[in-house]
Amino acid sequence: MQNSTLQWFPGHMQKAKRLIQENLPLVDLVIELLDARIPISSQNPMLREILGEKPRLIVLNKADLAANVDFWLKKFRDDNFSAVAVDSVKGTGTKNLISLAKSLAASKTNKFAKFGAKPRSARAMIVGIPNVGKSSLINRLAGMNHAKIENKPGITRAKQWIKIADGLDLLDTPGILYPKFDDADVALKLSWIYAISDEIHDLEPTVCKLLEILAAKFPNGLLERYKIEISGDGGELLNKIGFKRGCIKKGGIIDTDKALKLVLSEFRAGKLGKVTLD
Repeated sequence: MQNSTLQWFPGHMQKAKRLIQENLPLVDLVIELLDARIPISSQNPMLREILGEKPRLIVLNKADLAANVDFWLKKFRDDNFSAVAVDSVKGTGTKNLISLAKSLAASKTNKFAKFGAKPRSARAMIVGIPNVGKSSLINRLAGMNHAKIENKPGITRAKQWIKIADGLDLLDTPGILYPKFDDADVALKLSWIYAISDEIHDLEPTVCKLLEILAAKFPNGLLERYKIEISGDGGELLNKIGFKRGCIKKGGIIDTDKALKLVLSEFRAGKLGKVTLD
């Protein structure tokens, strides 16, 4: 995997950047959705420049798949960000998210009350890199399938306003990613959560590195899932998993491609235990 040259910034993501810049004046706050397993690597540094002083709420999604969530919440709060952990599939943490969003927008929404009018709904923009779970979260908040879920990096839609019943309007925007990955470590982590398409890099070294990290830091997940001896490098671990799970070609040869896809699929589904890779 040539991470030093890896780039993933399709033209539609340039359009997404423009959408955010053009519509930022319409909202009271920005909800930045991160993957709780890689809370730093799933941030987009470009947003810092784009958002300026606009209030920002950090949301650690997929918290059910992550370890050390409380540590990262504290870290963001210590950096003067409001932060909340959520599981957008089950809905855990969404009520707290709505409450925090309304609180951050209160200085704007309450202006109408000075003139005897009812405070308007808070207006928020949700942003995040591809495959971080924006559509799932929006669907959960809205209570219906307003946002089409596409579990593929780079799938985007035009902007849409989504009315939340209890006083929060969301402006959905497409996920955006870095114009270039200067940090090979970040690129690897993004590939593991499928923020980067599997089709643009070599899966074998990517998955082998993931297995080595899991074996060193979170071995119980591998042990419980695959019932293998946790020893050797990533290639050896991959072979053990392939043999154990029947990824075998004729002649007893390990079907490496099948084993690679198996490991990635089960990691992304949270079947290898709770992890934090940042």
